[in-house]
Amino acid sequence: MAINQHQCSLRRVDPARNMARYYTLSVEPTLFGDAALVRQWGRIGTRGQFKINLFDNTKSAEAALLRLRKIKERRGYR
Repeated sequence: MAINQHQCSLRRVDPARNMARYYTLSVEPTLFGDAALVRQWGRIGTRGQFKINLFDNTKSAEAALLRLRKIKERRGYR
């Protein structure tokens, strides 16, 4: 797992279940001065899917990043 203030990369690998997944979270600025939480997930080696959530400020987006990271860690991502 790699993490800094604005980005977090998680992986979940279980060979017995043929599972190799990733989940990436990052806080990015928008053109209008707001902040966006960008989530990307999928099977390792694929492009996967992504979703963007908009927030009024960076602090709110970072709080959402930390909340989602904790949820994913409880599900086995490291």
